[in-house]
Amino acid sequence: MTPSPQGRRAVVIEDHDDIRNLLAQTIGMRGFTVTTAATGLDGLEAVRRDGADLITLDLNLPDLDGMEICRRVREFSDAYLLMVTARPGEIDRLRGLELGADDYISKPFSPRELQARIEAMFRRPRARAEQADAEELRRAAEVQRSLLPATAPAVPGYDVGGLCRPSRSVGGDFFDWYATGDGLQVSLADAMGKGMGAALIAATVRAVLRSAAGQPDMAQAFRDTCRHLENDLVHSGSFVTLFHARLDTARGTVDYVDAGHGLGLHVHAGGADRLPSGGPPVGAVPDTEWASGSLRLAPGDALVVVSDGLLDAFEDVEEAVRAVAAVVAEHPGSREACQAILDLVPSDAAADDVTAVLVRRRPTAPGGAL
Repeated sequence: MTPSPQGRRAVVIEDHDDIRNLLAQTIGMRGFTVTTAATGLDGLEAVRRDGADLITLDLNLPDLDGMEICRRVREFSDAYLLMVTARPGEIDRLRGLELGADDYISKPFSPRELQARIEAMFRRPRARAEQADAEELRRAAEVQRSLLPATAPAVPGYDVGGLCRPSRSVGGDFFDWYATGDGLQVSLADAMGKGMGAALIAATVRAVLRSAAGQPDMAQAFRDTCRHLENDLVHSGSFVTLFHARLDTARGTVDYVDAGHGLGLHVHAGGADRLPSGGPPVGAVPDTEWASGSLRLAPGDALVVVSDGLLDAFEDVEEAVRAVAAVVAEHPGSREACQAILDLVPSDAAADDVTAVLVRRRPTAPGGAL
């Protein structure tokens, strides 16, 4: 008998509530952790976000045809894929198999038949090398997620939020923050490329930045960090765009260095201003000296930093900046605003990682209280 696949993940993509619940319950009995989605786009997002060892896919979905979902899934996932449909035709079955489905089950079906099909698929394992690569990628994604801040720091008088959505299981974007004696330190970086290589570089940048956290001079700490990183980046043929800032909560000032990032924004009641870059990306030009900048956050103002994956959804940078300013004005909560910024780029159309960090100074209440 095939052992129960404990610890594995399944994504059920089915728009019919009763069938979706039946699939989830039956698959869950086989030891899978199950995520469900009622639309194709939500299902794609679930597979991208959480990974999957098994996908069940309805062909008749309200947004995209199941065949199209199958094609898109195969661009980034090698999960076992079982098509579940009321379409009886052989042509549909053959098309699904040609697009990368592993098996096909027709409605109505019995839970026992479904479990038998799943067991049969898992008795036909992928090549060992592919399995090892998939497991390595899954583990790397878990490690990368664990390096991102789990919760926003409590900063009196300020609201802080941040989110990252890799275009693959792992990516080159990261953000980080931690409290300092005077307030808060915030970083957002984008390592050139995608996938495992970019993720390794991003993790290295995060570690080196944190090692310089105790230096009182932010600009000098930044320069020292970049000197440590440059040699490794040059040898790997890579570079990193990086926005690094320190907030003084009492004064409401932000000192920052922008190394080729170019998407730091000061959002205020009149709109949004792009903060000037202080030099090229780290690793692009050895021995660079970066200029630092400063801004003051008035009550209600926000510092917003986004990665260039956001630009995939817009004709130009100015249009993207206006969209971000509108989202920030519409969503008073920083985390909700960050989610809305990520939502500006549909996940199925994203060619790059998308990340947003927002630090908003709380508006002054009547009587002067924050």
